[in-house]
Amino acid sequence: MSRFIVRLSLVIAQRAAAKSVLLPKTRVTAFIRPVSTSSGLQSLTRYNATTDWQKTLTSEQYVVTREKGTEMPFSGLYLNHSEVGMYHCVCCDTPLFSSEAKYDSGTGWPAFKEAHGTWERDESHASIIRRPDNTLGSAETEVICKHCDAHLGHAFEDGPDPTGQRFCINSVSLNFRPRESREPRPGDQ
Repeated sequence: MSRFIVRLSLVIAQRAAAKSVLLPKTRVTAFIRPVSTSSGLQSLTRYNATTDWQKTLTSEQYVVTREKGTEMPFSGLYLNHSEVGMYHCVCCDTPLFSSEAKYDSGTGWPAFKEAHGTWERDESHASIIRRPDNTLGSAETEVICKHCDAHLGHAFEDGPDPTGQRFCINSVSLNFRPRESREPRPGDQ
């Protein structure tokens, strides 16, 4: 889109310059400043086009997180995982979901009631972003990592109380870190 705007502004500027040669010199030529001088869409995150995700991720992780793929249902590593801890983004290691919010939705993918950092329905401090997704012909809500734009899965409004949310997340887009057990120090009782 930005390339189109740049090209359009150049054509308009060229035509304005050509008309200014033909018209008397009292007329001021119009110059339209392009909206963006960069080529292509730019990410607002700390990762840019020079990050080589194919070298840092497995082929399955790359397809799911960078090309918006989906793992096969009932095949994910974390589907029946019940250990206490935190699920992190496989690309940038940002904490995304707590195991305390995980539940069995029966859909074939790990499901969470809410994202880590959510307060009631406020996700401004969470590490996820919701984005409309119409690629499969129906209106869905894509869930992506706020820090690296990795595709994580989708969110639905049919989850359990109190949030009513169901985050269906691909296992390959996650890394799990168990909660560190605090071992008693000498002198603690």
